[in-house]
Amino acid sequence: MKVEILQEDFSGALNLTSRFVSTRAALPVLSNILLEAKKGKLSILATNLEASICKNIGAKILQEGEISVNAKVIFEIIANLSHGSVLIESEKEGVKIFSEGFSGRVSGLSSSEFPVVPRELSKNAFELDIETLLNSLSKIIFATSKDETRPILTGVLFIFEKGVLSLVSSDGFRLSRISFKDSKLNLTKRITIPRSVLSEIIRIKDETGHKIYLDFKEEENQALFSFSDSVIASRVIEGDFPNFEKIIPKSIATKVYVDRETFVRAIKLASAFARDSANIIKITVNENNVEISSQSAKSGEQKTKMDARVEGVGLTISYNYRFLEEFLGICESEEVEIGLNDSASPGVFRDSKNPDFLHLIMPVKI
Repeated sequence: MKVEILQEDFSGALNLTSRFVSTRAALPVLSNILLEAKKGKLSILATNLEASICKNIGAKILQEGEISVNAKVIFEIIANLSHGSVLIESEKEGVKIFSEGFSGRVSGLSSSEFPVVPRELSKNAFELDIETLLNSLSKIIFATSKDETRPILTGVLFIFEKGVLSLVSSDGFRLSRISFKDSKLNLTKRITIPRSVLSEIIRIKDETGHKIYLDFKEEENQALFSFSDSVIASRVIEGDFPNFEKIIPKSIATKVYVDRETFVRAIKLASAFARDSANIIKITVNENNVEISSQSAKSGEQKTKMDARVEGVGLTISYNYRFLEEFLGICESEEVEIGLNDSASPGVFRDSKNPDFLHLIMPVKI
């Protein structure tokens, strides 16, 4: 293999693909990436056996070939070279690298030892609007669980049904759901995809173009996302996502409408004391205002009153303030709608700019 490539293109591609390399590899090859020069392009492949990526970049292919090299080492070298042309030449057990004022060699392994990385879409692959998908994911991904003892909750549930895609996440204490219509979605399916993979796709939003193609490989239990010059493959999390529909209230006794910025400030004030009290704050709904209070046996107490439009009966309910902060952090509208029934039932939080978005938070029992 002999390839001439721009340093800035190579460095950016290595930065992306290195995030899919295994950090606790039992096999040395899983700490590597695969460089494959063929048909006028350089393909960079990486996998941690849970997820993988194939990134294609333009290059001058002087000689076709492929080799596996340590991802961390080659990225550190390429990232610190001067901008301009870089020559990569493979040899039996590594690659030689030449750039202005630099020459080096990185040890490698035969490409035959590298795991197979999925990169071909089937005829059943379908197109989604990437901006809609990524914006929707960014609204709900924060509610996934980080507790690996319940793997199904560490992912986002994709529900395809009658031209609608719904995305659902939950950590057992809160739940987010967002839906959007797409006439091209003529399938009925439920799959759960790991948060870690979806986070990477959101992260590279600026490189993705306008379209994304999604494909499912049933036999391998994989989902493939193809966009621009990349294909990301992920395992599908096995198991059934909890029946979230049954906890969404069918009716609401009290609706509260508050200014988002005012609500954010009230939560920040309450957090000063709530941190010493298991993050608990109390929300009291009155006829035309809402009081946010918190107290600490060690630090003191506070109460913040804010104007609100209230429809229904008054009540008092307690929440973990961090859950409220995270919800408010993804809201785009000036006004937030809160739906309440009683102090033991989940609160329904909505962003008025996104009517298809719903967020549930379980109250804290005191």
